[in-house]
Amino acid sequence: MASAVAWADDAAPQRPIIKTNRWQEDWSALANLELRTEPFDAIKYIPIMPGDPKSYLSFGATLRERFESVNAAGFGVGGTKSDNYVIQRLQFHADVHFDEHWQLFLQFEDDRAFGKNVTTPVDQDPLDLRLGFLAYVNATEAGTFKARVGRQDFDFDLQRFVSSRDGPNVRQSFDAVWGDWESGPWRFIGFVSQPVQYDFQHPFDDTSNSHFRFHTLRVERQVLGTNELSAYYSFYQKDNAKYLDASGNEKRNVFDVRFAGNLNHVDWDLEAMGQTGVIGGKDIGAWAVGARTGYTFAQFAWQPRLGLQIDAASGDHHPADNVLGTFNPLFPNGYYFTLAGFTGYVNLFHVKPSLTVKPATNLSVMGALGFQWRETTADAIYVQPNIPVAGTAGKGSAWSGAYGQLRVDYRFNANLAGALEAVHYKIGNTIRQAGGHDGDYVGVELKYAL
Repeated sequence: MASAVAWADDAAPQRPIIKTNRWQEDWSALANLELRTEPFDAIKYIPIMPGDPKSYLSFGATLRERFESVNAAGFGVGGTKSDNYVIQRLQFHADVHFDEHWQLFLQFEDDRAFGKNVTTPVDQDPLDLRLGFLAYVNATEAGTFKARVGRQDFDFDLQRFVSSRDGPNVRQSFDAVWGDWESGPWRFIGFVSQPVQYDFQHPFDDTSNSHFRFHTLRVERQVLGTNELSAYYSFYQKDNAKYLDASGNEKRNVFDVRFAGNLNHVDWDLEAMGQTGVIGGKDIGAWAVGARTGYTFAQFAWQPRLGLQIDAASGDHHPADNVLGTFNPLFPNGYYFTLAGFTGYVNLFHVKPSLTVKPATNLSVMGALGFQWRETTADAIYVQPNIPVAGTAGKGSAWSGAYGQLRVDYRFNANLAGALEAVHYKIGNTIRQAGGHDGDYVGVELKYAL
């Protein structure tokens, strides 16, 4: 058993918290015996080197159960039927901190879909290695250097385009080499990666290879206080890619800029992305913009926040020409629009006012209305992530439809959280003429972590 560690009163450590990315947790504070107050603390902090609180082994697990009811994926176009099912995600990990510099993190994940009519690689994936990397951190007066090598995940900002994909059942991982330098208000990031491709037939069959690559150089700077200005360049390559108007080996240059922050109860997140490149002998010219802003009435009970979200992404204006204008949303997070999957970040204009209130400390309730159009009627209407609705390309009007969304999040305690989301999407005539109907979604989720 570890000996008690003396802490200065003015630097008393706080009990660690469980994070979405479990590898970012630091349980070294439990070297202080007085902080060991929970049943599983014996496995959260197991000392390795006596006298060094930063040298320890930690075990953990996360179980997420979600019931989903969808009256028809893709609005029922093509005869898709209603579906009621349970998706389950089980993760367990070992986190080894050799000292304050070196970390080895291993996480395994088992994803199941019970009663789902059609399962895909984002729904089900038997036991496999989700994360397995060696990390190094060194903080000096000049700055902090970080590096990771192995299977890992990363996400940017609101995860519009680069995410670890927490919405669907199977999270997105990357086999990558990552480097990070932080100094004062500056941060520089660079990585080369091969996104993991999932096979849901057998355990330990997930792979990555040179046919699918994603590399990035990114710079961030804090401006006007702690507000963040960032920009990055990415190279995206995927062989045998397929779009409505192009197919073949896809190579995209991705240019992104973002400004986010808050001031006097106003918060904002503005992002723009441009894409160039080639696919199957055609040039690529695509773009997207996204904006979220809101005002929180902090002086009122329940702290109401009025929000407005506006998004747009290009479609292909001239099929059969030599340019593909369809935007590639890269690695989007299902949470950004709704969990219903009725909206893809492709060929759209999207406007979404919302109201969020907090009736209790651990309770958040959000209601929103979304309105959608196509950026061009020459291209299709898309559902998540970038699946075209059959029979909509080149037909009908720009109006896609409107939806109402209710989202409730409640944290029961430090380990257990719950959520409910309901969406009703009233389609426009273009989808109806393609054989679709209004969409309904209900999801109820419980997540336990230790």
